[in-house]
Amino acid sequence: MENQTQRKPRILCLHGFRTSGEILKKLAGRLPQTVLEKLDLVFLDAPFPAEGKSDVEGIYDPPYYEWFQANEDYTEYTNFEECLAYMEDYMLKQGPFDGVLGFSMGGMLAALLPGMQEEGVALTKVPKIKFLIIISGAKFGGSKYGVPKLAANALSSPIKCPSLHFIGEKDFNKEDGTVLLESFVDPVVIHHTKGHTIPKLDDKAEETLLKFIEKIQVVPGHEE
Repeated sequence: MENQTQRKPRILCLHGFRTSGEILKKLAGRLPQTVLEKLDLVFLDAPFPAEGKSDVEGIYDPPYYEWFQANEDYTEYTNFEECLAYMEDYMLKQGPFDGVLGFSMGGMLAALLPGMQEEGVALTKVPKIKFLIIISGAKFGGSKYGVPKLAANALSSPIKCPSLHFIGEKDFNKEDGTVLLESFVDPVVIHHTKGHTIPKLDDKAEETLLKFIEKIQVVPGHEE
């Protein structure tokens, strides 16, 4: 029976560019069973059908989705507000959610949410996000990506929300994922030897992840 003093943290999971919730669910299945059994993971498809080729074609089946659109050099974005409204609507109907897990583009998006909530420009109708898990993420406003206008100040003051970051040695986002750490107060980091993926974790990384989950456990009666 589940321990009466706590419940599983409910986590909204945001997939990568031109993939899907189903694909992220398969990738997340690589996480240790000891971790998966402690979390209530909910996988959301992004609101827009992919408008171009997906990097996972031939590896994972379609359909593929994208959160919003960008110009070629990632300096201008469209449908970013629509994406946030879509997420908030889902969170209202299917929540409440305790935290957000994001992979790749989903991780970049997840990193912006607490600051935007704090500022009152997004997700104002849902409870504050209590923690983030960012896998192969990167910083908007880093070396490769401009910032959507609405999120201009999202990372301007350090994010106090507890965060766990997976950074891969061979990941093309490694540099911008490392820069993103500076936007958080006391981020927890799992370094791994793989590339842009969810890796199988060694014992040390598993222990780090389990400790983080212990920190974010929700105790009924003590919720904000």
